[in-house]
Amino acid sequence: MNKITAAITAVGGYVPETKLTNFDLEKMVDTNDEWIRTRTGISERRILKEPGKATSDLGAPAILEVLRKRGISAAEIECIICATVTADMVFPATANIIADKIGATNAFGFDLNAACSGFLFALTTGAAYIESGRYKKVIVVGADKMSAITDYTDRNTCVLFGDASAAVLLEPNEEGLGIQDSLLKSDGSGAKFLHMKAGGSLKPASVESVLAREHYAYQEGQSVFKFAVKGMADVSAELLERNQLTGDDISWLVPHQANLRIVDATANRMGLSKDKVMINIERYGNTTAATIPLCLWEWESKLKKGDNLVLAAFGGGFTWGATLIKWAY
Repeated sequence: MNKITAAITAVGGYVPETKLTNFDLEKMVDTNDEWIRTRTGISERRILKEPGKATSDLGAPAILEVLRKRGISAAEIECIICATVTADMVFPATANIIADKIGATNAFGFDLNAACSGFLFALTTGAAYIESGRYKKVIVVGADKMSAITDYTDRNTCVLFGDASAAVLLEPNEEGLGIQDSLLKSDGSGAKFLHMKAGGSLKPASVESVLAREHYAYQEGQSVFKFAVKGMADVSAELLERNQLTGDDISWLVPHQANLRIVDATANRMGLSKDKVMINIERYGNTTAATIPLCLWEWESKLKKGDNLVLAAFGGGFTWGATLIKWAY
């Protein structure tokens, strides 16, 4: 019997209709289109602005598209892993709320929080379930309603984030396709540079914490940028070396869409030309756990069976990593 690997067999995505452009932000904070584009590469982002809508409302339609493409029912899903930092509520897990919304009555589910690296961490976790031979259909969804934790009076952070979701189905493969290797890392000493100050057990919500605007994403941009450039580039290069590959062997780099300069640095370190790099940050901004699968969703028609893909991310925590995939369809 051949070794079982976990292969992505379908991809789905969802972005809200409402666009928040750089010109819209010019009316809200002291910034301008040129400043945002030259420093981040972002022109617009999508916002889930309808009242009563949450991260689960982003994740559910993405998974329904996966099911439609694969021709299976929600009842066939055995596990849903939701990578997110913007859960609908502290508990229950957003994965469980999504399961209820789509009718996945036979699935267990849980959320995984690794910030912008969340999808990679969740993908590796889901792959382990498939590789064990115990599960046959695992959904990994990256979903974040970042507008819920973005301070639109802070010009340094409000230009970065958008709302979106994308999901993949993992199934067993015996042709040697699918997830080949992952290199995941974390360093909690970086927490002080990128975090949310209040709302957790360290500093529960209070009138004071709300008035101090401490329930929004806080970032020390220069420190995060410096760590992210090195972390994403180093881990991607190390993954190639560990698998005895060079940039010539890679069909696509699928980087977390945090900042165009970080993406360029990672591609350069791997020796990849820009035409091998998936970039959609200009239209969606940083959608945290959704950026990598959102790229897979948009580029799906260009992917060929056997293509080597490197997925790379860096996020708060600090968390970072890279995953090597041999595309399965």
